[in-house]
Amino acid sequence: MTSQPRIALIHATPISMESIRSAFETRWPGVETVNILEDSLAVDRAKTADLTSDMIRRIEALASYARSIGSDAVLFTCSAFGQAIEQAAAKLDVPVLKPNEAMFQMAIRRGGRTAMLYTFPPSREGMEQEFRDEAARMGQAATITSYFVPGAIEAVRAGDVETHNRLIAAEAAKLKDFDAIVLAQFSMARARDAVKAATNIPVSTSPDAAVAKLRVLLGADQPA
Repeated sequence: MTSQPRIALIHATPISMESIRSAFETRWPGVETVNILEDSLAVDRAKTADLTSDMIRRIEALASYARSIGSDAVLFTCSAFGQAIEQAAAKLDVPVLKPNEAMFQMAIRRGGRTAMLYTFPPSREGMEQEFRDEAARMGQAATITSYFVPGAIEAVRAGDVETHNRLIAAEAAKLKDFDAIVLAQFSMARARDAVKAATNIPVSTSPDAAVAKLRVLLGADQPA
């Protein structure tokens, strides 16, 4: 029997864990995933406008630990640490994915205008820059416009998934003249079906896109 690859999932908040678990269960059942939770990162990131050198060091240490336990790939699930994850990736010999890179690539391939709904304010600026950088790398004239969904992350942290999903879907219903909608946080993936019911614009989530990309990177699927 051929062994399955081991994928380390590094979380800065527990609310991201269910969404990525569900995505793997649906799209890659049987693959070995291990969870590494360091939730002081999200607490500290919410207190500062920019990534600090200490946060970058901590992200690199987590990635290094993930590799030391035999992981064949590493996926970070918190969207507010893009620059730090890039630096960590440069030091490892296995794929290290930022939370949203696969989702952004999917949206950029559609071209035109992308709307990003987000619930964690510290993530917005870095994610917009990641999108622009990825569009430039891919040679695509794609643009991104962000929309904050107030109250949604507080609802899901309190266990009120219904309110979380309703708030996000209501914001999505207002969007017009976009070619794609992306849900910025991993924790927002639980609102995917509600958002799709509220709009005719194609909707992408980070967990689903990340699993699809990992399947290609680790040889389970051929590139599209």
